[in-house]
Amino acid sequence: MSANTKPAIIGFLPDDTPPLGAMLSLGFQQFLTMFPATVLVAILTKFDVGITLLASGLGTIIALLVSKRKIPMYYGSSFSYIAVIITVMSRFAPACFNDPTQVYCPEGVQIVQVGIILTAVFEIGIGFLIMRIGKAALDKVLPPIVTGSMAMVIGVALAGAALNNAGGMSIGIGADIAWKFWTVAFITLIATILFSVYLQGKGLIGMLPILLGAVFGYLVAIPFGLVHFENVVAAPWFAAPHWTFPAFNDPNAWGMALSIALIFIATVPESTAHLYQMSLYIDELAAEMGRKPYNIKELIGLNLVADGADDVIVGLLGGSAGTNYGENNSLMAITRNYSTAVLMVAGGMAIVFGFLPNSWRWSTRCRLPCKADWASTYLHHRHAGCGAHSI
Repeated sequence: MSANTKPAIIGFLPDDTPPLGAMLSLGFQQFLTMFPATVLVAILTKFDVGITLLASGLGTIIALLVSKRKIPMYYGSSFSYIAVIITVMSRFAPACFNDPTQVYCPEGVQIVQVGIILTAVFEIGIGFLIMRIGKAALDKVLPPIVTGSMAMVIGVALAGAALNNAGGMSIGIGADIAWKFWTVAFITLIATILFSVYLQGKGLIGMLPILLGAVFGYLVAIPFGLVHFENVVAAPWFAAPHWTFPAFNDPNAWGMALSIALIFIATVPESTAHLYQMSLYIDELAAEMGRKPYNIKELIGLNLVADGADDVIVGLLGGSAGTNYGENNSLMAITRNYSTAVLMVAGGMAIVFGFLPNSWRWSTRCRLPCKADWASTYLHHRHAGCGAHSI
């Protein structure tokens, strides 16, 4: 290569379709990035994990279609709803929710579903309103300095949650083996950062730092004695997820619906912050590739309608309330892969894995927190950095 030859720009824009092998590997990396937090929220709130994964994948695909594949976002379970969902469960399904042997409480889920659907109504209504009055009106309420600051706060806060998961605190690990978790966590984090830095620009392999970090962390955990497959082997390989219909006829559901739906006050600014961040990075890559800017920041209204479409799917199926994921956005920024085709593949994988209990039991029954949680610490800090960049 001559000194005057420019290096090839590696990356995929929203309407690009990578080759099949790249699309599958990049899609699995997106799925793996979403997986730990989405499964954890379902476990903490006693929603069915299988239907939560299925709803996450189907909701993502529907949202991408609603946005005409212009807005690359992946949807997973939102931590913002945990407190109010626990309140609903404790009030309307106390026997099940307080029983440590129970992992799924359908009577409480059905009440929460009504609130999730009402959230979708609010999001879609606000989205159409913004599409009608224009983005400038929203910018007066949520300028980039506000949404960027929110992204920084969210990223730092979720990085702390990821550290708790990585250290085993979220699953009650004793002090006698906690040091093993922290050791493996630190090694995995460093490896993921090194993969991200030193493989950058090396083709497809350089676009898979989180996947490589998760695999590396898993291998490191084996000699520490943190991997146990007994419960996984005993569990069925295939099982239909538990689908429930919203309790529209239950007065208690409508009594709690508004309390649940008001969480949109937090999720709408969060989603807007994500959109601004993604627009900035997508247009930077487009400029480097000599292509016209995408300006997806102008699609705030459509983005909120897509958010609402995801919540409609989640609410009807009985999955945990969703949001577009900042860690997946950070992954896209790190790998420069914004292909909506890849995200649809990731959504398809989530649907399939929702029918395969052992696909998530390996992380919840092996006394081993998800390897991706350790890499998620890196992603959440990158999320905070993206927020600073958008300011």
